Amino acid sequence: MGPFGWTVVATFTISLTAWTGVLTLVLRAELLDRILLGMVALAAGSLMGGAFLHLLPQAIADVGTADTLPLFLYLIGGFCLFYVLEQFLNWHHHHATTHDREPVSYLVLVSDTLHNFIDGLVIAAAFLVSVSFGITTSLAIALHEVPQEIGDFGVLVYGGFGRWQALVLNYLTQATVIVGGVVGIALQGYIGEVPTVLLPFAAGNFIYIASSDLVPEIKREANVRQSFLYFVVFLVGIGLMLTIRLLRPEFG
Repeated sequence: MGPFGWTVVATFTISLTAWTGVLTLVLRAELLDRILLGMVALAAGSLMGGAFLHLLPQAIADVGTADTLPLFLYLIGGFCLFYVLEQFLNWHHHHATTHDREPVSYLVLVSDTLHNFIDGLVIAAAFLVSVSFGITTSLAIALHEVPQEIGDFGVLVYGGFGRWQALVLNYLTQATVIVGGVVGIALQGYIGEVPTVLLPFAAGNFIYIASSDLVPEIKREANVRQSFLYFVVFLVGIGLMLTIRLLRPEFG
């Protein structure tokens, strides 16, 4: 099996991590409601950790000794684009006849689609180097996807989607890792490494969603003990990303 076959198998396997949220289907609605904010806190920490501990360091490593200022301009661009996008979604939300979905749920879907596409490009590039490098890269990516997918599922349900709707949408966005893998193999002679601009741009998306939408949600909790618990879960999300980074530092 060549690089294309390995890439398809690896990315398809990783896409299945989106179904980790299926475990919540056995929970009573009342119990799910109680843990949703915890899942939002986990998503916030995972997004922050993914941006500052994975995407940005990888982008900086890619440019080496070159000027890193453009990277941070791309980051600001990603942040600002999502600000404008959310303002548009808020305007549409307030003028719609029904208000079933929170804008943040759509932002999560967009950012996750881009992030997973980038992961697919990374996996394809790794398998073009060697099978062993591709497998270890795929494992590292799968590990950091699990907590993020659980958190994203929680955000989608918290934002107004039903559980099955959230699961299906989560999988469709996760499946873009397969598209990224196929594109990476098909265009190997043209794009080479993953375009560096995509990494800080995605990081800007992550930072905006976490800081502007998710953290304010968990800060609304009036109960001090519960608020502290959410903060601990937020730190767990960051800690998981840090652990993965330390275990496999070469994969960003």
